[in-house]
Amino acid sequence: MDTSSKENIQLFCKNSVQPVERPSFKTEYSSSEEKRPCCGELKVFLGALSFVYFAKALAEGYLKSTITQIERRFEIPTSLVGVIDGSFEIGNLLVITFVSYFGARLHRPKIIGVGCLIMGVGTLLIPLPQFFMEQYRYERYSFSNSTLSTSPCLLESNSQLTTSVMEKSQSKINNGCVQTVAIIGPIFGFLLGSLCAKLYVDIGFVNLDHITITPKDPQWVGAWWLGYLVAGVISLLAAVPFWCLPKSLLRPQSKEDTSSSSEKSKFIMGDHTEYQTPHREKAKIMEMARDFLPSLKTLLGNPVYFLYLCASTVQFNSLFGMVTYKPKYIEQQYGQSSSKANFVIGLINIPAVALGIFSGGIVMKKFRIGVYGAAKIYLGSSVLGYLLFLSLFALGCENSDVAGLTVSYQGTKPVSSHERALFSDCNSRCKCSETKWEPMCGENGITYASACLAGCQTSTRSGKTIIFHNCTCVGIEASISGNSSGMVGRCQKDNECPKMFLYFLVISVITSYTLSLGGIPGYILLLRCIKPQLKSFALGIYTLAIRVLAGIPAPVYFGVLIDTSCLKWGFKRCGSRGSCRLYDSHAFRHIYLGLTMLLGIMSIFLSIAVLFTLKKNYVSKHRSFRTKRERTMVSIRIGKENCTTSDHLLQPNCWPGQETRL
Repeated sequence: MDTSSKENIQLFCKNSVQPVERPSFKTEYSSSEEKRPCCGELKVFLGALSFVYFAKALAEGYLKSTITQIERRFEIPTSLVGVIDGSFEIGNLLVITFVSYFGARLHRPKIIGVGCLIMGVGTLLIPLPQFFMEQYRYERYSFSNSTLSTSPCLLESNSQLTTSVMEKSQSKINNGCVQTVAIIGPIFGFLLGSLCAKLYVDIGFVNLDHITITPKDPQWVGAWWLGYLVAGVISLLAAVPFWCLPKSLLRPQSKEDTSSSSEKSKFIMGDHTEYQTPHREKAKIMEMARDFLPSLKTLLGNPVYFLYLCASTVQFNSLFGMVTYKPKYIEQQYGQSSSKANFVIGLINIPAVALGIFSGGIVMKKFRIGVYGAAKIYLGSSVLGYLLFLSLFALGCENSDVAGLTVSYQGTKPVSSHERALFSDCNSRCKCSETKWEPMCGENGITYASACLAGCQTSTRSGKTIIFHNCTCVGIEASISGNSSGMVGRCQKDNECPKMFLYFLVISVITSYTLSLGGIPGYILLLRCIKPQLKSFALGIYTLAIRVLAGIPAPVYFGVLIDTSCLKWGFKRCGSRGSCRLYDSHAFRHIYLGLTMLLGIMSIFLSIAVLFTLKKNYVSKHRSFRTKRERTMVSIRIGKENCTTSDHLLQPNCWPGQETRL
């Protein structure tokens, strides 16, 4: 997001058409008049562009927050959800390289406006399956009144009396404005996801008084579609200002346009004062087209750029996979609801990332750190961040005790993979369905896949609370027969789990801050290791590589590996496999954290290679250049002294001004 915003600002401001030869007095006289509208229009452009990136970041953050909701709503595995998430990046890939290379030759603001319209319409299309498909169904026993007792076990053996309920300064302003909003967007996206996760999926289409499950129930699906409607409308509104902006702006002259200007300022507000006729513009475009492949070869032949590109791609694989499935990890590992998982990510983790990025920028600016120092900070933040991340392996929760899946029905020992079986002597006469997942928490602290598999004989309902009685399997542990009960829902994790979740949040926030410290130094390293005329192209290739090689594949293979830790799969009514109902906490933790850590270590080694290559190719050249400059200054000083003591002081060849021109 940061890369594309700078390209848009640069192209909008560079495409000014000014005749080369103009009377100087007219330029001076009209400079104050021209400067005001230019600055005003530039502020409008920056504000509109910031709003666009807010809308885009909002949609991206909201998509991450709805992963588990979409998975449960459409009964699909995590790997397929990863494909859906990765496909979000595909639309940019068709044009990003060519746009970044050829620059602005059309009406840039209107092109951005068209892009906003397409983005808005596309976002509004995402929730359409919710309205075309049948409403969400979950299986629950029906009660005609609050005191009627039924027999879940006997009902399973004869005819299941179930009901299907429907659920469902100018340079400084340029440098901070779009980045800030691009970071704020995901915060609102996750918070919006948290709010929508509390609302039932079919809100507005069913009577909510008839819904017998709550957001804490494993079958709950929130109103995942609602946030996409909000994000789509915001994207459409963001397109409006761009239709009122001119094709280009005259670049305002200021005292800041000197050699002391910042790297970003020069890049964003590049000079372009040649008068271009349509014929010359066409000729230049053809020339640029011929130079495309040579420029790409030159860019990838830069060892520092290429190694940094590889390091960033590997690291973003780690980060994309981690962020995509972080809500799911919090839900499955710590037993939290989708709403709470999205809330803590949006309110705690993402602000920590924003603070880390700004802290890195402040450090770079205050201490005036060069490119070699930037590479050190980038490497140091990665090393420290992943070392902190390593401690998360010790902050997991134990598996929930689920009869037949993680513990035996006696609750005395863990169950190995070949011993897993949902049927036991205590429920053999009930003839229960093995495919259903209607968890019931027994009073012994063990979760059962369904009340039928717990051997429950009777059940009562009071409001939305369903209590099962005389559960034969629940009474086994205490050597009781027909005298135990349970409630709908999964049992809570062990008592240490809430404490572990708190520790996880603290370490996660510190890790997010530490890793993001290297963001700005890495960006400065990217800009300063390449030729000025290739900066826009280099940023385009960088963004393309991140999206193609990280944004698309990372959620997919993370999802495939996470699916291997599933203990209990759900099934659709047609009989095919649906979404996972229960994960092995240990396997999930080791896959999720281990894969993130492995990719992080790979990126660290590549960053070390960047540092050594930079030291070899750039620092040595800088030192040799500085040595030559010092020698030149010494020779000039000696020449001045000779001129002072010479009788030919007034001869032109001894004037100091001639040497200083060198």
